[in-house]
Amino acid sequence: MVSPNSDSGEKGDYSVFQLGNFELKSGTVLPNAFIAYQTYGPPSKPCIVYPTWYSGTHKENEWLIGTDKSALNPNNYFIVIPNMLGNGLSSSPSNQAAPFDGPRFPEVSIWDNVAAQHKLITEGLGIQKVFAVVGWSMGGAQSYQWAAQYPDMVERIAPFCASAKTSPHNIVFLEGPKAALTADAAFKDGEYKSAPEKGLRAFGRVYAGWGFSQAFYRQHLYDTVLGYKSLEDFLAGFWEPLFLQRDANNLLCMLRAWQCGDISDNDMYNGDLHAALAGIKAKSLIMPGSTDLYFHPDDNLAELKHLKHGKLAMIETVWGHWAGAPGNPVDAGFIDRTLAKFFAE
Repeated sequence: MVSPNSDSGEKGDYSVFQLGNFELKSGTVLPNAFIAYQTYGPPSKPCIVYPTWYSGTHKENEWLIGTDKSALNPNNYFIVIPNMLGNGLSSSPSNQAAPFDGPRFPEVSIWDNVAAQHKLITEGLGIQKVFAVVGWSMGGAQSYQWAAQYPDMVERIAPFCASAKTSPHNIVFLEGPKAALTADAAFKDGEYKSAPEKGLRAFGRVYAGWGFSQAFYRQHLYDTVLGYKSLEDFLAGFWEPLFLQRDANNLLCMLRAWQCGDISDNDMYNGDLHAALAGIKAKSLIMPGSTDLYFHPDDNLAELKHLKHGKLAMIETVWGHWAGAPGNPVDAGFIDRTLAKFFAE
C-alpha cells in the first residue's frame, strides 16, 4: 500500500509504502513497518534505484538528479530514492511504537533494507526489472546488496565510495564516533528525553577527521571552497550541525547496519564473499575515491577480481570520502559524466 506522508519535510515531499509486519533477516518481526521514498520522472522510463547514505534522506540525494544532469536525468529515467530503515523517515527508533521504540528497535541489516526496497519496487510500484542501482557510501553498499540479493532483476550497479563488505578498519573507525555519542551522560543508554547534544557534537568532531582527507585539510578547502573561516568554524558550522539534526538512536541503528555490511552474510552465500561477488550478474561500475580513508580503494580492487562484469573508475580527488557527497562541486561533474557513459554502454 502506498500513501502520502508529510510528517517530516515539506508537504508532499515524499510518499510511504506500508510493509506491514516485516520479518527481518534475524527472524524478528517489525510490526507496522514502512519505507519512505520519493520518485523523479515518469514510471514508463527505465527504473534507477538510488538508496540513501548514512543518516541522509532523499532530499540529500537530490544533488545528483536534475534535467541538467547527464546521468540521473528524470526526463530519461524513473528514479526512486528509498530512505534507509533507521534514518527517521522510514521505520526507525525515533518513530516506531512500543515495544520497539528507541533503544529497543531491533537491529536491521543492509539485507533488510534491500528486502524492504524490493517490496516497494515490485509490489508498490509494479516494477520487475531495475535498470541500475547507484549510491554513495552506505547507498553504494545497498547497490552491491541489490545485485547479490536479486541478481536476475538488476542490470547495472554503480556504487561510489562504498564496498561489498565493511572492512575491519572501517568497523574500528565507527567505534570512535559511537563511543563519543554514548559517553554523554544525557544519552542514558538510549532512554534520553531530550537530545544528548554533547554526544552528538562529539560524534561530529570525531567524524570530521575521517570524512575528508589529509590533503583536503592541508589545502584549506574548508575555507577556499566551502567558505568556513577556520578549522573551528568548520567543525562547529559543518560537522556538529550535520549530526545535531539527527536522532541518536537512529544514528546507532544505521551504524550497526553499516558495521555488519556483508553481501555474503546470508543463506544464499553462507559467508563466502567471493561467491557472492561472482554471483552478481549486473554490469558493475565501481567508483572509489582515491583518498577515501575508510572505504579504501584497495577493497574495491580486491572485489574486482571476482566480479564477472566489473570495472573501476577511480575518482581522483582530495575530498576523501566526501568525493561522492552533496556539497562537493569538484567531483560531482566526474561522477555525472562517468555514470552517463556507463548507462549508455
